[in-house]
Amino acid sequence: MEAGVLIFLTSGLFLGWALGANDAANVFGTAVGTRMVRFSTAAIICSIFIIIGAVWGGAGAASTLGKLGAVNALPGAFMAAFSAALSVYLMTKAGLPVSTSQAIVGGIIGWNLFSGTLTDATTLTKIISTWVLCPVLAAIFGAAIFKVTVKLMRLAKIHLIRVDAYTRLGLIVAGAFGSYSLGANNIANVMGVFVSSSPFDDISIGGFFTLSSMQQLFLIGAIAIAVGVFTYSKRVMMTVGNDLLPLSPVGAWVAVVSHSIVLFLFASEGLKYALESNGLPSIPLVPVSSSQAVVGAVLGIALVQGGRGFRWRVFGSISLGWIVTPVIACAICFVGLFFLQNVFKQQTFRDAPHILSNDVLDRIAKEGVSESALGAIKGQRYDNAVALDQALTKIGKYSTRDREKIMEFSRRAPIMIDQKFFTKLNRGPLSPERLESVYQLNGRYYPYEWMFRDDLSKSSRSWRKKGDERYNQMLKQDLQFLIRLFRAK
Repeated sequence: MEAGVLIFLTSGLFLGWALGANDAANVFGTAVGTRMVRFSTAAIICSIFIIIGAVWGGAGAASTLGKLGAVNALPGAFMAAFSAALSVYLMTKAGLPVSTSQAIVGGIIGWNLFSGTLTDATTLTKIISTWVLCPVLAAIFGAAIFKVTVKLMRLAKIHLIRVDAYTRLGLIVAGAFGSYSLGANNIANVMGVFVSSSPFDDISIGGFFTLSSMQQLFLIGAIAIAVGVFTYSKRVMMTVGNDLLPLSPVGAWVAVVSHSIVLFLFASEGLKYALESNGLPSIPLVPVSSSQAVVGAVLGIALVQGGRGFRWRVFGSISLGWIVTPVIACAICFVGLFFLQNVFKQQTFRDAPHILSNDVLDRIAKEGVSESALGAIKGQRYDNAVALDQALTKIGKYSTRDREKIMEFSRRAPIMIDQKFFTKLNRGPLSPERLESVYQLNGRYYPYEWMFRDDLSKSSRSWRKKGDERYNQMLKQDLQFLIRLFRAK
């Protein structure tokens, strides 16, 4: 790997370190703040389970973040991550448990504004809604679990010495679960912007399992989080554990469990698919704020106790940090990209022109979108999605959904199936059947991604979607592997 690539990845590592320094407090802050668990013990357990959660459970939330804005150049990803990391660092310096989720969203929107990329309104709405839903759910879980736990303890009449031992063990187990959930949910904030421009290739390890490009990114990001936990998280742990609400050991356990459940709900692909397969409403896979979750849980406990002892001024300061963080990250990213591109001559985004060719018009017609009003802009080149969206808005005959379809199929992203990349292809995650269908396309050139996907689907049933959401997600990952590999330079 080139040294320049490593330099660009350092901002993601910086953000990982900042997340570990800040958000480890949300997992073990109440335990350390109440002196039930030593900081060194908490740091070791937290680091191990964050790494496991990030590598094996981080793909779901990362895919949603990618829909907000697919940062398609490594220098651009560097600046988006750096702006988020700097924002989180500044807030951590002030002792406030801010949200890395909000920081990276601000950074991505800054890149979208600079590159002329449309910010997906549906995805942004979904993410912002979780900023409200996350602390509310955590407060509900916190209040309910606290009431049930206290009642059960009164009925059981356990000796205080045993209560102390059980609570200590419970805090460690809850912290491990919370660390796994934090890694699975929030690794998207650390390395999600690098997925589209990842410098790694998928590798097969001993023929037993494949470590994808995304998982390799998540591994090094998780290690950076672990370093942040050990080096700088103790101060913020004390803020959450002591400053917001003086918690009893039982209250500390409830706060960690409630926070962890919320993060797990928004990160678990298995749970999402299980709900959908049984016809139940699923939970969106979104990187939510662990800071908001733990503060919501503590608030729920406080409300059950009548609000006594809850420091509303501290809560107000934390809430202000949630609002300011994405704004700061967005501004830093936009200005930083300007200097990176114009002063340091780095390509911060790849051009994504849109051209409405005859092939595109035929394809969108199959999707049920009328092409009758597109004659005036047929064949014209638009430098980015914003320019095309403005032209479509001026026509005024297309809904938001129709405009999205037109922009999706008109985006030129050339793919060339070149035999010189077949060595890497053989080391990748594809099954023999899927590999064979790719070999048959050797030498073909596709000006649009959808043409490539359509040809694969025609060549083999193994490339077609099914009614199984998990299967479709794996299919999507294989397609992304091929697109990265054969993207025409």
